[in-house]
Amino acid sequence: MNVNDSEHIGGLLQQEGLKPVSSWQESDLIIINTCAVRQKSEEKLFSLLGRLKPWKQKKKKTLGVIGCVAQLRREEIFAKAPHVDFIVGPDNYHRLLELIKFEAKQMATNWHSDWYEISALPLRASQSSAYVTIMEGCNNFCAYCVVPFTRGREKYRPFTYILDEVKKLADLGYQEIHFLGQNVNSYRDQASGKDLVDILEKANQISGLRWIRFITSHPRYFDQRLAKAMASLEKVCAQLHLPLQAGSNNILSLMNRGYTREEYLEKVAMIREYIPSISLSTDIIVGFPGEEEEDFQQTLEMLEKIKFDNIYSFRFSPRPRTAAAKLEDNVPPETKRQRLLEVQARQKEIQSAKHKTQVGQVMEVLCTGKSKKDERIFSGRNEAYQVINFAANEEVMGKFVLVKITDYGPYSLRGKMHSFVD
Repeated sequence: MNVNDSEHIGGLLQQEGLKPVSSWQESDLIIINTCAVRQKSEEKLFSLLGRLKPWKQKKKKTLGVIGCVAQLRREEIFAKAPHVDFIVGPDNYHRLLELIKFEAKQMATNWHSDWYEISALPLRASQSSAYVTIMEGCNNFCAYCVVPFTRGREKYRPFTYILDEVKKLADLGYQEIHFLGQNVNSYRDQASGKDLVDILEKANQISGLRWIRFITSHPRYFDQRLAKAMASLEKVCAQLHLPLQAGSNNILSLMNRGYTREEYLEKVAMIREYIPSISLSTDIIVGFPGEEEEDFQQTLEMLEKIKFDNIYSFRFSPRPRTAAAKLEDNVPPETKRQRLLEVQARQKEIQSAKHKTQVGQVMEVLCTGKSKKDERIFSGRNEAYQVINFAANEEVMGKFVLVKITDYGPYSLRGKMHSFVD
């Protein structure tokens, strides 16, 4: 979401005649886009602002902070870093150009009930794969999550805007689309009532697209209709991110997740019935307040039962304004650390075992970049969203190629380019 926001902001600035530079030291304007999901990102922001103070004082240029930390810590940012010129929350990016032009300090963190479309063409990082936002905000209020307080309540982008952008991207040669939202499967067009399945069905008909993905889905709203659509629509990838967060019903209830472990397992079984080849990834939080050893062991059990293809795992840290911030953070830091290491070690074993079975297979891969260490090594993603590294030359960039897997590690596969995909 933040990458896509930055692309849109880059487009706005470019439309005004500004150009990106190769290093921050050369810039006349620095805008820091921020994430507030974890405490560490906030700490990084304030550290960066401190390092930028001499640049600001010497150059007399413009410095702004935008995004979720800007929304959450607006007064604190101005207090700790008075050299910041403007602060803009995620619901006010349409006002960014207006605020940059003011000489006095400016702040825009109001909430809006309407969807504001940014008309400027995004300054996209890739020429083959593109993010397309379909909604913003969240109404779920999971106990640990700050998103409702930084992104606001759910707002849905008009259905026609979404499809228009996808058509334009396909015409420009983009072959992969990632539909984005905090809860993509709760999307509902206000005018027509169309939902995520309707978006997928229409996008599937657009000529030129090869792969369609979406993130993030909430288990509570993932239903049979969506699973059937994923199975039947040939361009929708057999890949799904479905956050679990914890394996204990006790902790899931404290988290206000709205489902039980049994219900989550039923969803996974249903999805695998329709899409046997599905690649599943998830999020895991360890050390949530009240998590006993038995609760943690149930999370490990879920890893064993489901055998995710990938996980994103974190230690709990209280976020301001959330319900969990009011609970006693009674799991010791060292216990959190050990539990996180245990989760990651077990998942590493699961992924290594899965990857070993893929040696010898030939996979379709979209090449997205190259190694910084070896210019002969390129990297891409297969349909399962696994990282594939392979030797090739510059002409593979942004192209679909067939790669034969020759080796593996726990986090990526290695292979040899077979041929281009027709």
